[in-house]
Amino acid sequence: MGKNLTKKEAEFCCLAAVLGNPSEAAYKAGFTVFPQKKAEKLLRQKQISDEIEKIKERNAKESAALTGLRRIAFGSVADAVDLAIHFGENADTHSLDLFSVSEIKYNVGKGIEIKFYDRLKALEKLAEIESAKENSGAMSIYEAISNSARQADTYE
Repeated sequence: MGKNLTKKEAEFCCLAAVLGNPSEAAYKAGFTVFPQKKAEKLLRQKQISDEIEKIKERNAKESAALTGLRRIAFGSVADAVDLAIHFGENADTHSLDLFSVSEIKYNVGKGIEIKFYDRLKALEKLAEIESAKENSGAMSIYEAISNSARQADTYE
């Protein structure tokens, strides 16, 4: 969290990054009097806009990493198997989903060897991340927004 931000400002930054609606974020963060004007004022502050961008970037990176782990753990290997079966038949490799493939080797006279990323390790890492979230008391984005909305209702 950015330095010298109040609790409401920090919550505004998180909500603005997730919701994409500064007025709604201001209201749910507790700025219930003229939330649109407050949002505009907050967004003009460099520290606030920088914090929102940092949160968006962090969320994007975390999301991309989790998506990659899920693709390895649960993704199909059908395209890789198809490549092995039809190797050398001028296959359009650009249209194949080879995300789960870690290595492809061609052995003269023996054919093609395809190695995959370890699905079990990907599953273990996903479980570890989920367990860390639960044990740290970290809330899902939905829970955080929902709690924030309930708090905003009590301010009225």
